[in-house]
Amino acid sequence: MGKKINIWYFSSFLISIAVAIPIVTVFSSFFEATGNYSSILKNTFLYDYILNSLLLLIGVLILTFVIGVGCAYLVSFYTFPGVNFFKWALILSFAVPAYIYAYSLTAFFENYGTAFSILKNLFGEGNYNSFIPKFDGMMGAVISISFSLFGYVYVLTRASFHYQSQNLIELGKNLGFSKKKSFFKIILPSARPAIVAGLSLVAMETLSDFGSVSFFGISTLTTGIYNAWISFDDLTLANRLSFYLLIFILGLFVLENLSRKKAQYHTPSKGGVKSKTLIKLKGLKSFFAFKFCATIFFISFLFPVLQMLYWTIIFPKHLTDLNLIELFSNTILLVFLSSIVLISLAFISNYGNRVSRSKFLEVLTTFSISGYAIPGIILAVAFITFISWFDSNIVNFFGFKSIKSIFIGSIIGLVTVYFVRFYSLASNGLKSGYLKINYSIDESAYLLGYSKFKTFKNIHIPYLKNSMFLIGILLSIEIIKELPITLIMRPFNFETFATTAYVFASQDLLEAAAAPSLFLVLIASFFILITSKYILKD
Repeated sequence: MGKKINIWYFSSFLISIAVAIPIVTVFSSFFEATGNYSSILKNTFLYDYILNSLLLLIGVLILTFVIGVGCAYLVSFYTFPGVNFFKWALILSFAVPAYIYAYSLTAFFENYGTAFSILKNLFGEGNYNSFIPKFDGMMGAVISISFSLFGYVYVLTRASFHYQSQNLIELGKNLGFSKKKSFFKIILPSARPAIVAGLSLVAMETLSDFGSVSFFGISTLTTGIYNAWISFDDLTLANRLSFYLLIFILGLFVLENLSRKKAQYHTPSKGGVKSKTLIKLKGLKSFFAFKFCATIFFISFLFPVLQMLYWTIIFPKHLTDLNLIELFSNTILLVFLSSIVLISLAFISNYGNRVSRSKFLEVLTTFSISGYAIPGIILAVAFITFISWFDSNIVNFFGFKSIKSIFIGSIIGLVTVYFVRFYSLASNGLKSGYLKINYSIDESAYLLGYSKFKTFKNIHIPYLKNSMFLIGILLSIEIIKELPITLIMRPFNFETFATTAYVFASQDLLEAAAAPSLFLVLIASFFILITSKYILKD
């Protein structure tokens, strides 16, 4: 009698392989010959691409760290006017895509833009353009991306701060530490794994950004990838540049895992943990805490929303011309299908890793989630490349009907590429939740006669429901905002709010892009508001 197949190991293995196929396509192209553009690029723009990418990354990481950790610390350890509002309102920044923020930032501060119009209406004619600041180039990109992404750091750090006990605070007091010293010596180090995880997500999003950097005319690896494919028709070189991004991101994964390797995440089963006593701020301290959070909320969310709303009111025709029902239905359909697929398969994969404890499977899973590092535009093309190869060499060989129409220019293909692109978010989110479940719980369930499936269904899924809500929020927002994949993989005449806004913006019709952008932000905000109580509750 043969050895019984471990269905959980096998399922997790198949999921990781499926996610890895487009990534392998990118890796394999590294060894293929490229066109003349490769040598031209190496001698001209390559170092600019790398340098600009690094400068952009460093700027965004610094700004998101300061904003995310600063806001998380204030709302987690202190009480002041508006603190309960800011706890959930600050994550609304997730709802604003970086490219929409870039449009708003430019339109407001450009010559004769919204700021000029406001000053003119208030004070009459004048040369206001001379002292209105201009946010363009690298500075504009750093600001746009940072205020769109700091929510990753805020949410994860806030969750970590929330579960820190009073014991840590009292330890600092007993050692004679000031509040400042306690923060840097005790509180901040204890939240390091969460901060690193948030910054890793920020880094991947930053390196994959195309919309905002192209809008500001910054030459990064992502724009180089786009130019290699679109302008020079050299997909191999485009994939090769993506290879460098993959290596960089894999390095970030290694650093993240090392940062939390020795940390204790299991919730203690016995006493010893005391709930935090929040410090009530008074006077100027209370005012500055409120001002800091209010400023971040305004800049990250209200500013772009008000700019879009202003354009929509000034140019109502652009709103009435939209087929809102169709755009809404298409957007929600993609969110629903993709989220169900991602969460379900990420659950199966994580549980397969948990019960098998296979080092090989762990390495394969780590490799598969690197798809988040690949710009959406290249991932879509890599998927099309693989399907075309598979159709020509495997399907046709056996005389089967072509599968191109099933996966290319279809909802199935679109959801599939979403799955590869965002599998990292779903998998890492559930992995963080699983780290809180001690293996002794599983062993106790087995002793009580529970099968692996029953343990998974009756214990793990209910325990991780809050993690599922958090992942659902992140996935919904990412899918709503995703642009390159949707543009390339969508069926003919299948439009979403994101694609509609992009089409208008690419034609320099920012006023027309305002209405679909506004609805995109409002839908994303709805997902945040309806579920925030589950992930940020006290």
